[in-house]
This record gives sequence, C-alpha cells and structure tokens, in this order.
Amino acid sequence: MSYLETAHELYKEAALTPQASLCCVTSGSRHLPELTVPDIMHEMNYGCGTTVHYGDLKPTDTILYVGVGGGLEALQFSYFTRRIHSVIGVDRVPEMLGKAKENFELAADLNTWFQPGYIKLLEGDALSLPVESNLVDVAAQNCLFNIFKDIDLEKALAEMYRVLKPGGRLYMSDPITTKPIPEQLCKDERLRAMCLSGALSYQEYLAKIISAGFGTIEIRSRRPYRILDKARYGVGEDILLESVELIAYKNPVQADGACIFAGETVLYFGEEDFFDDGKGHLIQRDIPLPICQKTAQNLRALNHKDLLVTEPTYHYSGGGCC
Repeated sequence: MSYLETAHELYKEAALTPQASLCCVTSGSRHLPELTVPDIMHEMNYGCGTTVHYGDLKPTDTILYVGVGGGLEALQFSYFTRRIHSVIGVDRVPEMLGKAKENFELAADLNTWFQPGYIKLLEGDALSLPVESNLVDVAAQNCLFNIFKDIDLEKALAEMYRVLKPGGRLYMSDPITTKPIPEQLCKDERLRAMCLSGALSYQEYLAKIISAGFGTIEIRSRRPYRILDKARYGVGEDILLESVELIAYKNPVQADGACIFAGETVLYFGEEDFFDDGKGHLIQRDIPLPICQKTAQNLRALNHKDLLVTEPTYHYSGGGCC
C-alpha cells in the first residue's frame, strides 16, 4: 500500500468515526454573526490551523477548498460568498464527501442564510484537480500538503497555481518542523498520514511554494503544534512541530526573489518627516511600516542611527512596503 493509499484509508476511517486526536485544531473556534456550526463539524475539524482569514474574503470570490473533511472551513468560506457553487470542495475520499454533504444539510437546518448548493462537492485528487485553469480567486488547504512527498507536493502546488486566477491567493496551513525528522519516521506511512512525520522546515516549505511560482508570501501565523518526543517516537531528541498559516499570491517572482512578509517592521525616528531608502520606500517618521524580508535586510545593511528594524514575529496582518 502506498503512502497516499494509507492516507486514504485513515481519512476514510475518520469520516466514518470522528477521531478527536487526529491533527485537530486546539484553539477555540471563532464566531460570526448568524453562523451556527454543527457540533459534528467541530469533531471532524482535521486541521492544524485555519485558512479562513475573515478580513480578506469578498462576496465575489470563488473559492476552492481541497481536502474537505467535515466541511467546517468550506461552510465558513460560504458565509462570505453566499452564491451557488461559489465554494468548490474537492476530496479523494468518497466517505468524507458523503459525510460533508450530510453536515451541510445539518448546517442548512441551523442557518437560515445557508444553502447546501453554495458548496459544490467534487471527488478528485490534489495532484490532478478537477477544476479549470484560472478559475478561482482563492485556493485553500489545511493540513493536507504536509502529507505529500517532494514530487507530489510540487504537483499539488502546481495544480493550485494552475487553477488560480492571476493575482489569486493560496491559503495554506501545515505543520513544519524545527529539526530534521529522522528517516525512519518519514518512512512511517501512517505517521505521515497523521500529519506527524512529513513536515518540512520553515525555509524548505517556503522554497517549495516559491518554486511553484508564487511571488508574494504573507506569514499570518506560526505557533507550537506538537512534540515528537523521545519516549513515544524513538527519536534522539524531542522535536517541536509548529503550525504555520500563510497566504501566497499568484504574481510574478521578482528578479531579486519573492517578497516574504513575516512580521518585520521598520520605524524611523529622525529629524525629517520621511526617510527615503533610495529603493522606492518612503518611511514616515514615527509610523511603523511592515516590510518584507528583502527590504528588512537592505535597511539593516544601512546601519542608520535613526532606523529600527524589528525581527520577524511570524505574524503579519497586511499593509506594508510592497
């Protein structure tokens, strides 16, 4: 049985019997006016973060969600779009699609604004999406792509890039690792399917997304997720896994590399009203300006006495230099 078949069987089991310990979000759910989420959707929330960033979503968006699970995030996306087939949900596990369909019927009973027809469910594979090119404004996945090995991850990212419109946004949430994961764990297909042994490092994860052609990346969140501990997993030292949430934009990668926003900020406190870095950035005195990593590096190199460039926080909420 291949590792993808192992994942298929695991999530078939999870569709038929909700599994509370399977890669579930530990933070409390956020609430929206007139949105009531069926309890079963919370029980089947098999993710490591969220891809629903409320301030970014527009009623005109067409949204693709890959790896539907119990349907929680697809329901949340439809809260903003409220149009027939404005959210497209793709999953390769028929049992999961069937359960999501049932859950959407429950959601319709609880929410007067919601129609199950807002969400179009399709059986399909992340490696070959059953979706036209340049169709969607937003593509999203939560704790799925970390399962893939290198070649398949590259295919999945290329597929997301293909279906997005120019300027479209890819919303990602996945575990990353702070230390190399031993080979014996990487080869354990069930651990990989459980989102515990396929995680890349932060830099490797970003590099894969940039290689797919995404020119701007915003790190929305990075936080502790799980421990691969010595006692249970037979590793030489405890390994911290983190959860990272990001948005990648389908725009060209610039000649000097992608723009990555990771929470770095510049503050100017000199005598003039503005500081001009000579590279197209006017920094207003006493106004914090979020900056991408390339700009942060260039400003640090100036070693200017009236500039303070902060370190990355790995939490970015928009705005800034580019």
